[in-house]
Parts: sequence; structure tokens; C-alpha cells
Amino acid sequence: MKTVQFPIPDLACHRVQASDVLSVRTGKVNYSPVKSIWFSGMLLAAVAGGLHYFSWTAFALFIVTAAVVLLFGHSLGSHRKLIHNSFACPLWLEYLLVYLGVQVGLAGPIGLLRQHELRDYAQRLPDCHDYLRHGRSIWVDAWWQLHCDLQLQHPPTIYLEASIANDGFYRFLEKTWMLQQLPIALLFYAWGGWAFVFWGVCARVTATVFGHWFIGYFAHNHGPMHYEIQGAAVQGHNIRFVSLLTMGECWHNNHHAYPGSARLGLAEGEWDPGWWALMLLQKMGLASNLKLPADLPFRPELHVHLHTQLSQSSLHASRESIEKESGRETTVQHSERMI
Repeated sequence: MKTVQFPIPDLACHRVQASDVLSVRTGKVNYSPVKSIWFSGMLLAAVAGGLHYFSWTAFALFIVTAAVVLLFGHSLGSHRKLIHNSFACPLWLEYLLVYLGVQVGLAGPIGLLRQHELRDYAQRLPDCHDYLRHGRSIWVDAWWQLHCDLQLQHPPTIYLEASIANDGFYRFLEKTWMLQQLPIALLFYAWGGWAFVFWGVCARVTATVFGHWFIGYFAHNHGPMHYEIQGAAVQGHNIRFVSLLTMGECWHNNHHAYPGSARLGLAEGEWDPGWWALMLLQKMGLASNLKLPADLPFRPELHVHLHTQLSQSSLHASRESIEKESGRETTVQHSERMI
């Protein structure tokens, strides 16, 4: 196997390390019975039970619970905190946010982190397996992502920091993440009967898991771009008009450019409910050190499109507004080469 030197500076500190590009390009997609049964079972229960026990109150519960787990769980807890550590908060709040992320129904916290890091690493390389890049038709990709797993022939090594890998709470959630729906189901049954179970649990999990894949497919294939990561196998795309549904996660081109930023909607009109929630938590004294693009290391492979509405001054203004609202002086040194 030919060893390849990767000319991508920020991968030197990545959680995933490989000596050959083939490590993320060669592999086989296999049917995963557990993954498939989990999603299909939730889908069947949501359709059959949800229709039979439909009520507007149960439907409202579905809307509210889906919004809560997507905003505070997936966007803030799993993605912006656990994976990217883009803000600081008390440990009890981190645990609560990550627990809500488990309620999305995708995976345990450690498994989700490993999946994200492998995909992120692969997409930054010159080439990767179609499974990792959402590179097939929408029908094939749906089958792959919702019912199958990728078995790489020579998988790279994934290094997780001990504070996550050895954390007792996260290890417990990793082992029991599917069972974590049970306490919520029992609570909803006691509160509103089977209607609340089918809509508050089964329909919620079905919608959030399917929505995660659906948005992910389009975010890697279609939509406008402010930035381009030169030499990367995959570019992120921004998806307009779904910012409220995705809690700001739809601004995926921005995220590919600045993965460590706590703010995903960077341009005017790019609504980001996750960022709004973080600003609220900061005002309450529960979040701090909110990172912005200007706080992140310079990336020489990052190319800014000429049509972009963003500017260095606008991002610096964002940082200054954060510091002003929190009553602190600006201490971050801005890189003059960020944009």
C-alpha cells in the first residue's frame, strides 16, 4: 500500500489519523440488522400507531419534543459542544445537552462522535468512499445511511480524548442509548396514553433520524457556497429556508469552512436558532467562550468565493458584540488572514 503525505495542515491534529488515502476509500457497505430494525420499527410504529391514536395534543407534543432534542440535544449538545467544543458550559449542563442529543435516536454519544470524525476526516481528503461523502443517488444513499454500515478494508485509527472516552456517564449512554427512549415513553404513557408514546417517541425518533440523513444528503450535494475547501473530496453546501427546522445546522458550507465556530449562520439572513440559544445561555451565565471564525486557526486551503456577503469586519463585529453583551473586554486576538 502506497503511503501518502497529506498536505492539509489542520488534519495533523485531527482525532482520526491514517497513513494512506485508501484507508477511507476502500470498503464495503453491509446491511446492518440492528440499525435497520431500529429505524424501521420506529417508522412502522409512528405510522400505524400515530394514525390510530392521532390527536392534536399528541401532534403538538411531537413538534415540541422534536424541537427540543434537535436544538438543545443534537445541535448544541452533540454537535457544537461534544464534537467541536465550540463553547464552554458547566459539566451538568453538558451532560443534560448530550443526553438530549441521545434522544434524537442516532447513536450513543461516543459512537456518534466516532462516526462524525471519520466522515469529517474522509471528506477533507482528496477522495473517499461514496458512503462517507453521500456520493450516490438519493435512493441509494437513503438505504445506505438508514439501514447499512460501512466496513472499511483498512480503517484509520480514531483517537478520542480521555475526558470523553473514559467518562462514566458517556460510556453508560453509549451502552444504553436505545433504551434511553424507554423512560420517556413510560412518562408519556402515564401522561397521555399511547397517543403520546407513538407521537412523542416513535414519530419523533423517525422524523429526527430521517431528517438528519435528508439534510445531510443535500448539504453535501446541492446548494450555494460561500467557501471552498481546496483539495477536499467533498464540499459543504448551505440549504436555504430550513434554518428553523434544522436549528441552524443547514448552513453546512459555513460549517465546513469553520468547523470550530459556535455560530453556523454567518451572513445576514442566515438564521441560526442554535446560536440564539447559546447567546441566551451566555446571558444566563451558563455558557462562555463562544468561538467564532475569527478565533480559529488560519486555514490555507480555505478559499472564499468573491460573491460572498461575509467580510472580516462583520465577523469581528460579531465577536465585539458578544463581549459587549457579556460585559467583558475583548481578549481574543483576531487573525488578519481568516477571510
